[in-house]
Amino acid sequence: MRPIHPAPILLLLLVLGGGLHAQQPQPEATSLLGQPLYAPEIAPETRARLEENLAPAKADYKKNPDDVDAIIWLGRRTAYLGRYREAIAIYSEGIEKHPRDPRFYRHRGHRYLTVREISNAIADLERAARLLAGTPDEIEPDGAPNRKNIPRSTTQTNIWYHLGLAYYLLADHDNARRAFTNCLELSGNDDMLVASSYWLYLTLRRLGEEGYAQEVLERIRPEMDILENTTYHALLLLYKGLKTPESLLDAPDQDDVTRATLAYGVGNWYLHKGKPEKARATFQKTLEGKQWAAFGYLAAEADLARGELR
Repeated sequence: MRPIHPAPILLLLLVLGGGLHAQQPQPEATSLLGQPLYAPEIAPETRARLEENLAPAKADYKKNPDDVDAIIWLGRRTAYLGRYREAIAIYSEGIEKHPRDPRFYRHRGHRYLTVREISNAIADLERAARLLAGTPDEIEPDGAPNRKNIPRSTTQTNIWYHLGLAYYLLADHDNARRAFTNCLELSGNDDMLVASSYWLYLTLRRLGEEGYAQEVLERIRPEMDILENTTYHALLLLYKGLKTPESLLDAPDQDDVTRATLAYGVGNWYLHKGKPEKARATFQKTLEGKQWAAFGYLAAEADLARGELR
C-alpha cells in the first residue's frame, strides 16, 4: 500500500500564516502504546530563540518558495518548535517541487519517525539512500550547533542512522544491522562513531551476535573527541564495563533527552545481564520524561509495546 502523506500545500499555507499553531492544540502523534502525544513543552527563553530563528526561514521561503535550502530550513526550524506535522507538510511540498532531491526524504523520514509513522519513515529513508547511491557524501549543516560549531554528521550518515533506528523499532534487526553498519562505515569522526556503534551494538545483542557486538566495542575508548554524543559514549563505556549504571542514572543536571537516552541504554544493560524485569522497569522510567521525540524514549516505547523483552 502506498504511504499516505498530508496535503502539503494546504498545510504549508497554514504554517506560513500560523493557522495550525493558533488552533486548539491537537496531538502531534499517537504513541506506540496508544497515548496522544502533544508538542513538547519548551522553556520560554528557548521558544523565543527558536521563533526568532524561524522568522528569517519563513521570510526566505516567501521570497523564493522553490529554493531547496529555503524549504529545508523552513521545515527544520518548524520542527525544532515541536510542530512536527507542519514540518512534514513542508518537506512534502519540497518533494512535489524537487522529487529527486534526497534531502527532503531524509528530513521527512526523520519526522515520520518522530510522529511514530515508522513505515512511512522507512519508505522515505530507503528512497533517500537509493537517490544518493554512488555519490560523494556531504557535511550536513547543523540547526543546533555544538560548542565548537563544527558539524559532525553528513547527509548519508543521517539517512542510514535514522533508517537503522526505524528498522530497530520494528524489531527488524537484520535490516537495522545493515543500516547501522553502513552508517558506521561512513562515520568520519568520533561523534558519529559512537552514535552508530551504540545502536549497532544493541542491534547485534538482540540478534544474539555477542562476539560481533564485542568487536564493535573495541574502538570505544574513555578518551575520545566527542562534541555531541557524550551520552552514547558513556553508555558504550558501561557496556565495556568501565562505568556503572548508577553513575549514569544518578548524575546531576540532566535534561529530559539525556535522561531518556541513559534510561533506555541502562535498561538494555539490565537486559544483557539477564534481568528483563529490571530492564522493563527502567524502560518505564524512560517514559516519565516529557521529551517524547528523544530516540531513547521512542525505543523504550517500542519495546514496551511489543511486550516481549529478550
